[in-house]
Amino acid sequence: MPRLCAPKGELVKKFIYFALVVFLMSVLLLGRETFSIAPSHVIPQTNRHPTPSPTPKPQSDGQTTVPPAEPIVFSLIMWSKSSATEGSLLIKSIIMYSSRPTDIHIICDDAAERVVRSRLSLLDRPLHQVRVWFYKPGWQGMLDRVEREGSIQTDHSAGLPGLMKLFIHEILPSNVTKSIFVDTDAFFISDPALLWNIFDTLRPKTSIVMASHPDQDSPEWNNASRICSCVMLLDLAKLRKDRLMHSSVYAKIKPDNPGKALSTAAFRAMYGLPGGDGKGRYTNVRLGDQGYWWAIVDYHKNIFEPLSFDFEVTSCLMDTYLTGLGADTITEEEELKHQIHIEHTPQEGKAVLPKLLHFNCLHGTDIYMNWPGWNDPKDSLNVRWGDAMRYHNGYKWIWLNQGDRKKPRHKLEMYTIDKVVFADEKALKRHMQHIQAGNNHGHHH
Repeated sequence: MPRLCAPKGELVKKFIYFALVVFLMSVLLLGRETFSIAPSHVIPQTNRHPTPSPTPKPQSDGQTTVPPAEPIVFSLIMWSKSSATEGSLLIKSIIMYSSRPTDIHIICDDAAERVVRSRLSLLDRPLHQVRVWFYKPGWQGMLDRVEREGSIQTDHSAGLPGLMKLFIHEILPSNVTKSIFVDTDAFFISDPALLWNIFDTLRPKTSIVMASHPDQDSPEWNNASRICSCVMLLDLAKLRKDRLMHSSVYAKIKPDNPGKALSTAAFRAMYGLPGGDGKGRYTNVRLGDQGYWWAIVDYHKNIFEPLSFDFEVTSCLMDTYLTGLGADTITEEEELKHQIHIEHTPQEGKAVLPKLLHFNCLHGTDIYMNWPGWNDPKDSLNVRWGDAMRYHNGYKWIWLNQGDRKKPRHKLEMYTIDKVVFADEKALKRHMQHIQAGNNHGHHH
C-alpha cells in the first residue's frame, strides 16, 4: 500500500507552528517562575530595628561573601572558682546551641578567669566565631563605685559582685550597646538567638526585660520575688543615656545641675530615705541586686517589659512550672493544663516551652551540679531535669570543635582588661581634660 506524503510546504508550516507554540510556552513558564520567586525576596516590615548589613563585596575569584551575622552579646558575672565552674557550663551551652557568632563579656576575679580559660583552651575551631573578654574591676574598685553611689548595700550571698549587675552598663565599653545577662547557675537548651531576637520586638523606650511574677506575694522581701534578675535583656545604651545609677562625681562635673539617676527616685519610692534619714545606706532591701531592680522597674514601668517564662524555667519558687523531660508526644494544650505558677501572670494561657533552665535555691552546695538531690531517684526536680543537667555537664568541650579540621573559619579569641574604669570615672576624667584644654587655650592667648 503506497504511503501518503504531505506536501513539502505544509510540513514547513507545521514545523513553524510547533516552534511558535514551544516558544510561547517557555515564555509563560519563565514569567510564572519569575513572579513566584519575587515575593520571597521582599524584606518583611515587621522588624522595627533591623541590623544593617553591608553589601557583599566581590572576592578576587569573582564570588561574593555573605556579611557575618550580628553577634549575640552576653554579660556575665563570675566571682570565685565555684561560680566560674557553674558559669563555664553556661558558656558551653551557649556555644553548643548558638547559630551565630557570640561575644561574651565576663566581670570576674583572677580565680574565675583561670577556670573559664582552662575550659575555653580546649576549643580551637568553633563552628561560629566566639570572643571572650575578662573584666577585672577588683574588690576595691567595686567598693569605691558603690561608695560613690552612696545608698546601696547588700546582705545577699552574692555579695558585692552581685551588685555589679546594676553597673554592667558602666563596666562594659560604650560600643557594647545591649546584652543578655544570665546567672551562672543556668544553662541553655535552645538557640540563644531566640532570646537575643526579643530585642527587635521591644517598645522604643524599653531598656530592661526580665521575668515577671505578679502572682508572688513576699512582704518580707518587699515583693521583690515578683521579678527575677537572673535572666535579663539590658539595653546598655539606653541605661547609659538615662543614667541608671547615681554617682557623686556628677556633682563635680556640673555642680549647679548634676542631674538625677533613674534609680534614686525609685529607691526612695519603695524603701524611703537611705538609712532612714537620707544619710546612710538602705538596710531594708532584700534579695541583693534583685531588690534594687524591683524598685527600678516597679517605679519606671515604661522602661520595663516582661520576659517569657520559656527563658526562666527556675527551680526556686516556681518549681520549673512542673514541666520537664518525658511525655514527648504531649500537645501544648495538655502541657498547659498541668503547669503551675502561670495563672495571673504575663504567661497565662501559654504553655511554658523551656529554652533555658535555672537551678537556683539548691541549698547545701556551692556548685549546683554537685547538689545531692541529683542522686535521689525520687526527687521531683531530678526526675524532671536530672538527665538534662547530666548531659550538658558531661558534654565534652572538645566536641565543640566543629569547624573544618584543615581550614577552620573561626578561632576563639580571649582578651583581659586588668584595670576597669567605671563610666562615671571616665566622665570625670573627660571633664577634667576639657577644663585643662580650655586653660591651655587661654594661656596661649
